[in-house]
This record gives sequence, C-alpha cells and structure tokens, in this order.
Amino acid sequence: MNTPSYERRLMADCVPDLVATARGDLPATLVIRGGTLVNVISGEILPGMSVAVQGARIAYVGKDVSHTIGEHTRIIEAEGKYIAPGLLDGHCHIESTQMKVTEFARAVLPSGTTGGFFDPHEISNVLGLKGLRLMLDEARTTPMAAYMQVASCVPSTHPGLETTGAHIGPEEVAEALSWGPDMIGLGEVMNFPGVVYGDETMIGEIQATLRAGKVADGHFTWAADDWRLPAYAASGVTGDHECVTKEDVVERLRLGMYAKMRQGSAWHDVAETIKACTELGLDTRRMMLVTDDRSSESLLKEGHMDFVVRLAISQGVKPVTAFQMATINTAERFGVARDIGAVIPGNIADIILLDGRLADVRVGMTIAAGHVVAENGKMTAVWDSFTYPEEALNTVKLEANIQPKHMDLSAPITEGTIGAKVIHVTENHVDTKEKHVNVTVEHGNVVISTSGEICKIAVLERHKQTGNRAVALVGGIGFTGPAAIAMTVAHDSHNLLIIGNDDALMAEAGNRVIGMQGGVAVVTASGVTEFPLRIAGLMSTESFEVVAAQSAAISEALQSAGCTLNNAFMTLSLLALVVIPELRLSDKGLVRISAEGIELVSLFDEMVENTPAAPAGN
Repeated sequence: MNTPSYERRLMADCVPDLVATARGDLPATLVIRGGTLVNVISGEILPGMSVAVQGARIAYVGKDVSHTIGEHTRIIEAEGKYIAPGLLDGHCHIESTQMKVTEFARAVLPSGTTGGFFDPHEISNVLGLKGLRLMLDEARTTPMAAYMQVASCVPSTHPGLETTGAHIGPEEVAEALSWGPDMIGLGEVMNFPGVVYGDETMIGEIQATLRAGKVADGHFTWAADDWRLPAYAASGVTGDHECVTKEDVVERLRLGMYAKMRQGSAWHDVAETIKACTELGLDTRRMMLVTDDRSSESLLKEGHMDFVVRLAISQGVKPVTAFQMATINTAERFGVARDIGAVIPGNIADIILLDGRLADVRVGMTIAAGHVVAENGKMTAVWDSFTYPEEALNTVKLEANIQPKHMDLSAPITEGTIGAKVIHVTENHVDTKEKHVNVTVEHGNVVISTSGEICKIAVLERHKQTGNRAVALVGGIGFTGPAAIAMTVAHDSHNLLIIGNDDALMAEAGNRVIGMQGGVAVVTASGVTEFPLRIAGLMSTESFEVVAAQSAAISEALQSAGCTLNNAFMTLSLLALVVIPELRLSDKGLVRISAEGIELVSLFDEMVENTPAAPAGN
C-alpha cells in the first residue's frame, strides 16, 4: 500500500493544473457533489453546491462540476450533508495533550480539525530550538496544516526568577522563522511587562518577527482597561488569548488586535467572552475560537475545535458566524487565507462534511490536502512514523534520591504559629489567588495535616543540575488523606513539580518521575499511578488511545485522593508558571505577579520585603 502524498504545494506552482481542471481539460482527482456549502467568506449557506479538487487544492466550486469529472476521479456524494472548511485552532500547545504531533493529528482530524497554529514553547523551554525543530519535522509528516510559532519566552520572564533548559532570543527567533512558510510567527509573548517597559530581548524578538513579515501573538493578563494594553499593542503584538471577559475582547478589538476566545480542558472562557458578540453585537471578523490547552481525555470524550464551535453556537452565536471564528478569521489573522480557511477555488482542499444540523457540528468525513483522511470518527489515512532521538528522551538531569527531609519547610521561628502566604488554586481558570493563613511550626519546620486544606508544593530544577529547590504552600487541592503528585509537566520551565501533604509520599512521587525520565506519578496509601512522558518529560511515545487511558488513570487517582478539581492535572501543572497572577512557585522561590510587576517574595508574612515590585525584564 502506497502512502499518499499530503504535500501542500505553493499556489503559484499549481496554477496551470487548477485552471486546466476548472476548464474541464484536466480531470479532477476528487469531486464532492451536491452538498450544502458553508461559505464563510460571504456568510451564506448555499444548497446544491459541488467542489472539484486537483491534487491538494480546490479547482472549482459551483452548482455543476460534471465537466471536471474523469474516469479516475473519486466522487463523494454529499447530498444531505454540509460542506465546510476544515476547522483551525488559532492557539494551541500540542505538548499539553501529552501526545507527540503525529498522535495529536490522529486525535483531531476525525473531529474536523485540519490545521492549527501551534506554539511549542513547552518543548522549547526544555530543548530550545532543537525541540522546536523536532516538532516541526514531525508535523510535516502528517496530513494536518501545522503552522509552528517560535517560542518567545524561554524563559517565560527574566532568568532571575526561574531556571529553564534553554534560551531563545532575537537571533534564535530570526533563525527559526527562516525554516519555511509553516514557521508562521512569534508565539505568545507572556513577558508582557517586559514588552511594556522596554526589555531589549523581548523588543528584539518582536522586531525580528516583524522584519521576517510574520505575526506576533500576545499574552496580556493585566485588566482590560489598564493603560498599558495600548502600549503592548504598539509593539506589534496583534493577537491575544488571555481574554476572560467580554470587556477583554472589546478592548483588544478596539486596538486592532484579534481576540482569541479560549475553551480548553481547564480554562472555560467562551461563555463569557462570546458575549462581546451575542450581547454587545461587535463585529466578529477579529474574533477567534481557540483551545490553548486540551487534554487527551477531553479530545477523546468531547472532541477538539468541533466542541468549541458547538459551544459558541449554544451560547447564541449564528452557526455560520461560529464557523467563521474557527476558519477564515483564523486564517486571515495569520495571513494564510489564500491557502486555508475557506472552500474557494485555489485554496488547499481541507474540507469537512457534516451530518445532521449545522449547529450539531457532527463531522462525518475529513478531507486534508485533497485526501480523505477520516470517516465516521475514525482515521483512514496512514503516514510515516517519526522517532525522537535519545537526546530528547533523557532530559531529567536529577538523581532519584529525593528524601522526605528535602520537603522540609523551614520557618524563621522554632516553635509556635506564624503567618504565611498560600498559593490558592482557582478552578477552571489559569490564575491563582494569594491567601494568608496561620501555620504551625515545630522544631523550626512548618507542619501541615494530611486531612487539612493546605498542602506543600516543591519545585526542583531538573535541567542544569543547579541543585535549586524551593518549597511553599498551596491550597484548594482537596486531598482528604495522605497523597502526593509529582510531574515534569510544570509550565513553562518544566522543572520537577511536587504537591502533597505527606513528605514521604512527595519524595516517592518525585523519585518515580525521575525514574521514568519524565512524566506524572500519583502516590497514595493505596498505591501508585504512573504516566510516563519520555519526550522532553512532556509527551508520550505511546498512541493517542494509550495516552488518553493513562491520563484518565491520573485523573481517577487524584479524584480518589479527594482532588475533585476539573482537569486537575492540567490546573496543577500551571502552578510554576511565573507570569500569571497572583502567586506561583519556581525553583528559585515564591513569585508574586501583580499589576506592578513580578518579584520574588518571602513565604512568611513577617519576612516580606517592603521594596516595590520591578517590572519583569528590567
């Protein structure tokens, strides 16, 4: 059996064949006949339409394409079905699914996602440009239109706040953007304070992007009416997914930015942000639907962009408008609307056929680059496998000798009670809250209860053998008995993160993750649940189905231990992300993120320094 070519040839190279097919002189390779076209350009629903395809691109769209049919043309009858452009994810981190790119493609193509704009800043924080190049090369083996962005924040903010595995600056950005047209731009610029206050590295990365004729994506978490949002937009950042209210959408649109409305597994923002359309009636052409982070479990149970489009429709958005938000708006934002995002002559044939009502977004067939790749929820396409090198499989540079004493939390008093800061988890949101509690100190160390609200959280540096280790307090986890979880998925530096209420279990969980060379381990009195993630400590070498099952086992283990947070693993993995308010933990200590900037602070209230926060990057 020959593997079909999913090559996406440049439009200029295809013009002679496309025009010849449109004339009827060259038979189409594929015809979709007699369906109802969802025209996302005009906003119309057009019955009785057909599409003729030549190779990877669309040659003709009209009522009658019989003149393009030849002896070897494959004909797909679409009567009673909708013909729509393949769905696009305008902001996604593939690593957050814990799957490599080929398995991600297998997971999402059957549900109608034919392309996306991917920010591999997770693997880039571990392996630098080598990791980005590996994911790009793997993506090119799939039928999916996978556009990659260069990670802008490696590390996520200035190095004094955390230790990461690599460094990416303006020179690296310029190099990566030269790798091909599928290197589409600069990934989310999370160090927004650095941009506003003129950090040379951040400004330089944006300049390198603009000089290459590419786009820069944003990540701005200060308030929508903050005077610094226009300053951020002045840098050339033109899209942002950190929209959680309708006001966030409004202010970004007014500044000419694309507002990305996010529905991941743990971040549920569409219901509020979509009100900028349904309640305020704003023009939707710069509104986009995205996932950001979606777990393998969610992909298996709910779907991908089809789920997000359905959700938007359920909130009152017209179906054709919701499709625009996940197709042509996204393609236009990244400057590739003459390749993807609409079923029009010349565009690449990324097409989905929908059964039932349009609002149901029930994908019956997926066509990518002119080939049928999935039918009835199952992959039909095959492509070459991709193997990661040993360098990417051995990235945890720690010895499995963590001791319970390494989880000690030293206090500035020997005995008694002292006030302390607690990182409090906010369910279904990326932000945390800073809370203050009184904790008990015995023999100079903080003591917590295995049945209490407070857990310990520890971050151990795993890239450069610095020996850095920080321990703090976290609330909202929900453990009802002795339990611990350890993981190397710890955005964005991806050091070893351990959370628990029992020092011995925390040490065991950490050692098990080290022994796996990356992954997740939940340890309780009743047993151990492991989820190996060998590729950079972030992604599995296993199939989509195995990854989903192992991810589900972690969720079940956490629930059994009392942690009932929605998509708990994904929420907990953000507790080391030192660019999102209010409190986080890095390998260098407790970090406070506020409107004034980002700073390291003492865990204990009595020890807090009364110095103003410095803007990140200064």
